Amino acid sequence: MTSAPEPPASDDGHSRMRAADADRELVQQILAAALTGGHLTAAEYEQRSGRAVLAKTFGDLDTLTDDLPVTQLGVALPQPGDPYPSRVSSGSGREPIRSRLAILSGSELTGAVPVAEHLSATAILGGVEIDLREVEFTAPHLTIQCLAIMGGIDIVVPPDVAVEIGGGAIMGGFGGGKAAGPGTPGAPTVHITGFAVMGGVEVKRKERGVGGWAQRWGWS
Repeated sequence: MTSAPEPPASDDGHSRMRAADADRELVQQILAAALTGGHLTAAEYEQRSGRAVLAKTFGDLDTLTDDLPVTQLGVALPQPGDPYPSRVSSGSGREPIRSRLAILSGSELTGAVPVAEHLSATAILGGVEIDLREVEFTAPHLTIQCLAIMGGIDIVVPPDVAVEIGGGAIMGGFGGGKAAGPGTPGAPTVHITGFAVMGGVEVKRKERGVGGWAQRWGWS
């Protein structure tokens, strides 16, 4: 009997991200199609199906499908550009990011990184860029405390999170226009507060780039 392949030695970051029920269900469909098509024996299917139920991360799921011709099994896979939900993770084991500081310089937060419940962003004669579209939320509410002094803080949020903006400014700006508003059920809430002096804090909603689930699993 052939067991599922071992995890790859390298880790590109996505493998540590926590999987959701929808991800596990998709892998179950792939395994069932592989069984029907003769790519897996009944014993192999039973073994992998059991592991899929218990999978916690994308890396766990990767090992169950890496040796299968996924795109040829007839399963409706997420396509490049398809949205995937923002969700709260129970933790990938990595230390959450709690601050970003830019003094006469620039700093950014982007990609599949864990973010703590409270995040401070300080820009003094510099700029901070925070992109939450791919981050790992570790709590249902994320508060971003902003301070911009003759500098700028740009925050990008995904379309499905709830956004609350409350801050002040002197000879500057603090706001998000149409960015504030409700999100989809189950998505995190982002609270943005703070102060800007001769600087600005700007919040924008943006769709995620091409990739989505398909890019995470290398299907795009």
